Amino acid sequence: MEDELQIAMADLDEEKTLLLVEERIKAGYSSVEIIETCRRGVEIVGEKYSDSHYYLSDLIMSEEILKGVMRVLEPYIPTNNTVQGPSIVMGTIEGDIHDLGKNIIIYLLRSSGYKVHDLGVDVKPERFIQAVNETNASILGISVLISFCVSSIKRVVDLLDEAGMRDKVKVVVGGYPVNQEVKEFTGADFYANDVTEALRIYREILGVEEGSVSEF
Repeated sequence: MEDELQIAMADLDEEKTLLLVEERIKAGYSSVEIIETCRRGVEIVGEKYSDSHYYLSDLIMSEEILKGVMRVLEPYIPTNNTVQGPSIVMGTIEGDIHDLGKNIIIYLLRSSGYKVHDLGVDVKPERFIQAVNETNASILGISVLISFCVSSIKRVVDLLDEAGMRDKVKVVVGGYPVNQEVKEFTGADFYANDVTEALRIYREILGVEEGSVSEF
Protein backbone atom coordinates (compact mmCIF):
# COMPACT_ATOMS: atom_id res chain seq x y z
CA MET A 1 0.00 0.00 0.00
CA GLU A 2 1.42 3.36 -1.04
CA ASP A 3 2.14 5.96 1.60
CA GLU A 4 0.05 9.16 1.57
CA LEU A 5 3.15 11.35 1.68
CA GLN A 6 4.77 9.36 -1.11
CA ILE A 7 1.64 9.78 -3.25
CA ALA A 8 1.50 13.54 -2.63
CA MET A 9 5.15 13.80 -3.66
CA ALA A 10 4.57 11.69 -6.77
CA ASP A 11 1.55 13.85 -7.66
CA LEU A 12 3.72 16.98 -7.34
CA ASP A 13 1.30 18.36 -4.75
CA GLU A 14 3.69 20.68 -2.93
CA GLU A 15 1.17 22.10 -0.46
CA LYS A 16 -0.06 18.68 0.65
CA THR A 17 3.47 17.28 0.79
CA LEU A 18 4.70 20.01 3.13
CA LEU A 19 1.55 19.74 5.27
CA LEU A 20 2.06 15.98 5.67
CA VAL A 21 5.72 16.54 6.52
CA GLU A 22 4.73 18.93 9.32
CA GLU A 23 2.22 16.37 10.61
CA ARG A 24 4.84 13.62 10.65
CA ILE A 25 7.33 15.80 12.47
CA LYS A 26 4.73 16.35 15.19
CA ALA A 27 3.96 12.62 15.22
CA GLY A 28 7.61 11.83 15.96
CA TYR A 29 8.81 10.47 12.61
CA SER A 30 12.57 10.77 12.09
CA SER A 31 13.97 13.09 9.44
CA VAL A 32 15.45 10.11 7.60
CA GLU A 33 12.08 8.32 7.47
CA ILE A 34 10.40 11.41 6.05
CA ILE A 35 13.14 12.10 3.50
CA GLU A 36 13.17 8.48 2.34
CA THR A 37 9.38 8.46 1.85
CA CYS A 38 9.61 11.64 -0.21
CA ARG A 39 12.55 10.26 -2.17
CA ARG A 40 10.44 7.26 -3.17
CA GLY A 41 7.85 9.71 -4.46
CA VAL A 42 10.51 11.44 -6.54
CA GLU A 43 11.51 8.03 -7.86
CA ILE A 44 7.94 7.50 -9.08
CA VAL A 45 8.10 10.87 -10.83
CA GLY A 46 11.27 9.68 -12.55
CA GLU A 47 9.52 6.51 -13.69
CA LYS A 48 6.59 8.52 -15.05
CA TYR A 49 9.05 10.77 -16.86
CA SER A 50 10.72 7.71 -18.40
CA ASP A 51 7.29 6.48 -19.53
CA SER A 52 6.53 9.92 -21.04
CA HIS A 53 3.70 10.58 -18.56
CA TYR A 54 5.63 13.48 -17.03
CA TYR A 55 7.76 16.20 -18.60
CA LEU A 56 11.28 17.30 -17.68
CA SER A 57 9.76 20.31 -15.90
CA ASP A 58 7.84 17.88 -13.65
CA LEU A 59 11.03 16.03 -12.79
CA ILE A 60 12.72 19.30 -11.87
CA MET A 61 9.69 20.35 -9.82
CA SER A 62 9.78 17.12 -7.79
CA GLU A 63 13.38 17.80 -6.82
CA GLU A 64 12.51 21.37 -5.86
CA ILE A 65 9.67 20.11 -3.64
CA LEU A 66 12.09 17.70 -1.96
CA LYS A 67 14.51 20.57 -1.33
CA GLY A 68 11.60 22.38 0.33
CA VAL A 69 10.99 19.32 2.50
CA MET A 70 14.62 19.33 3.58
CA ARG A 71 14.39 23.01 4.50
CA VAL A 72 11.40 22.23 6.72
CA LEU A 73 13.28 19.34 8.33
CA GLU A 74 16.55 21.21 8.84
CA PRO A 75 15.75 22.52 12.37
CA TYR A 76 14.90 18.97 13.47
CA ILE A 77 18.12 17.33 12.27
CA PRO A 78 20.68 17.10 15.12
CA THR A 79 23.80 19.05 14.19
CA ASN A 80 27.37 18.70 15.33
CA ASN A 81 29.63 21.63 14.46
CA THR A 82 32.77 19.74 15.46
CA VAL A 83 34.41 18.06 12.47
CA GLN A 84 34.92 14.42 13.35
CA GLY A 85 35.99 11.13 11.85
CA PRO A 86 37.70 10.46 8.53
CA SER A 87 37.35 12.58 5.40
CA ILE A 88 34.76 11.40 2.89
CA VAL A 89 34.78 12.02 -0.87
CA MET A 90 31.52 11.75 -2.81
CA GLY A 91 30.45 12.33 -6.39
CA THR A 92 28.27 11.13 -9.25
CA ILE A 93 30.16 9.04 -11.79
CA GLU A 94 31.12 10.21 -15.27
CA GLY A 95 28.22 10.25 -17.74
CA ASP A 96 25.58 10.72 -15.03
CA ILE A 97 24.21 14.02 -13.72
CA HIS A 98 21.76 12.73 -11.10
CA ASP A 99 22.65 13.89 -7.60
CA LEU A 100 19.51 13.94 -5.46
CA GLY A 101 20.33 10.91 -3.31
CA LYS A 102 23.98 11.95 -3.05
CA ASN A 103 23.04 15.43 -1.89
CA ILE A 104 20.73 14.07 0.81
CA ILE A 105 23.48 11.83 2.19
CA ILE A 106 26.02 14.66 2.10
CA TYR A 107 23.60 16.99 3.88
CA LEU A 108 23.00 14.50 6.69
CA LEU A 109 26.67 13.59 7.08
CA ARG A 110 27.76 17.23 7.23
CA SER A 111 25.00 18.00 9.74
CA SER A 112 26.53 15.32 11.94
CA GLY A 113 29.98 16.90 11.80
CA TYR A 114 31.65 14.80 9.12
CA LYS A 115 33.89 16.39 6.52
CA VAL A 116 32.51 15.55 3.08
CA HIS A 117 34.15 16.68 -0.16
CA ASP A 118 31.49 16.87 -2.88
CA LEU A 119 32.91 16.49 -6.39
CA GLY A 120 29.54 17.14 -8.03
CA VAL A 121 28.26 15.22 -11.05
CA ASP A 122 29.75 13.69 -14.20
CA VAL A 123 33.00 13.02 -12.35
CA LYS A 124 35.78 11.25 -14.24
CA PRO A 125 37.39 8.22 -12.53
CA GLU A 126 40.75 9.99 -12.40
CA ARG A 127 39.21 12.91 -10.51
CA PHE A 128 37.96 10.58 -7.77
CA ILE A 129 41.49 9.24 -7.30
CA GLN A 130 42.94 12.74 -7.24
CA ALA A 131 40.43 13.86 -4.61
CA VAL A 132 41.02 10.83 -2.39
CA ASN A 133 44.75 11.47 -2.57
CA GLU A 134 44.42 15.22 -1.88
CA THR A 135 42.05 14.83 1.08
CA ASN A 136 43.48 11.60 2.48
CA ALA A 137 39.90 10.30 2.49
CA SER A 138 39.23 6.80 3.76
CA ILE A 139 35.66 6.61 2.42
CA LEU A 140 34.64 7.10 -1.22
CA GLY A 141 30.95 7.34 -2.12
CA ILE A 142 30.03 7.01 -5.79
CA SER A 143 26.50 7.73 -6.99
CA VAL A 144 25.00 6.30 -10.19
CA LEU A 145 21.51 6.19 -11.67
CA ILE A 146 22.27 5.29 -15.29
CA SER A 147 23.21 1.63 -15.62
CA PHE A 148 25.64 2.01 -18.53
CA CYS A 149 27.83 4.23 -16.33
CA VAL A 150 28.59 1.33 -13.96
CA SER A 151 31.73 0.35 -15.89
CA SER A 152 33.27 3.72 -14.98
CA ILE A 153 32.87 2.84 -11.30
CA LYS A 154 34.92 -0.30 -11.89
CA ARG A 155 37.55 1.97 -13.45
CA VAL A 156 37.66 4.03 -10.23
CA VAL A 157 38.25 0.93 -8.12
CA ASP A 158 40.89 -0.34 -10.55
CA LEU A 159 42.69 3.02 -10.40
CA LEU A 160 42.66 2.92 -6.59
CA ASP A 161 44.29 -0.48 -6.79
CA GLU A 162 46.89 0.70 -9.31
CA ALA A 163 47.74 3.66 -7.07
CA GLY A 164 48.25 1.37 -4.08
CA MET A 165 45.34 3.03 -2.24
CA ARG A 166 42.67 0.34 -2.42
CA ASP A 167 43.22 -1.11 1.06
CA LYS A 168 43.00 2.35 2.61
CA VAL A 169 39.63 3.33 1.12
CA LYS A 170 36.14 1.91 1.62
CA VAL A 171 34.12 2.30 -1.58
CA VAL A 172 30.34 2.75 -1.30
CA VAL A 173 28.24 2.67 -4.47
CA GLY A 174 24.72 4.04 -4.32
CA GLY A 175 21.86 4.36 -6.76
CA TYR A 176 18.77 2.81 -8.26
CA PRO A 177 20.48 0.24 -10.57
CA VAL A 178 22.99 -0.96 -7.97
CA ASN A 179 22.80 -4.52 -6.60
CA GLN A 180 25.07 -7.32 -5.41
CA GLU A 181 26.06 -8.12 -8.99
CA VAL A 182 27.14 -4.51 -9.57
CA LYS A 183 29.06 -4.52 -6.28
CA GLU A 184 30.97 -7.62 -7.33
CA PHE A 185 31.58 -6.34 -10.87
CA THR A 186 32.95 -2.98 -9.73
CA GLY A 187 34.85 -4.30 -6.72
CA ALA A 188 33.09 -1.90 -4.34
CA ASP A 189 32.91 -2.70 -0.62
CA PHE A 190 29.26 -1.74 -0.09
CA TYR A 191 26.18 -0.84 -2.11
CA ALA A 192 22.87 0.85 -1.30
CA ASN A 193 19.65 1.47 -3.21
CA ASP A 194 18.11 4.03 -0.88
CA VAL A 195 18.94 6.68 1.70
CA THR A 196 18.12 4.50 4.71
CA GLU A 197 20.45 1.70 3.64
CA ALA A 198 23.18 4.16 2.65
CA LEU A 199 23.08 5.79 6.08
CA ARG A 200 23.22 2.37 7.76
CA ILE A 201 26.38 1.61 5.77
CA TYR A 202 28.03 4.93 6.58
CA ARG A 203 27.19 4.45 10.27
CA GLU A 204 28.82 1.04 10.13
CA ILE A 205 32.00 2.35 8.48
CA LEU A 206 32.19 5.39 10.75
CA GLY A 207 31.47 3.37 13.87
CA VAL A 208 28.39 5.39 14.81
CA GLU A 209 26.33 3.69 17.49
CA GLU A 210 22.58 3.39 17.10
CA GLY A 211 20.78 6.03 19.15
CA SER A 212 23.71 8.44 19.29
CA VAL A 213 23.42 12.13 18.42
CA SER A 214 25.36 11.51 15.22
CA GLU A 215 22.86 8.90 14.06
CA PHE A 216 21.27 11.39 11.64
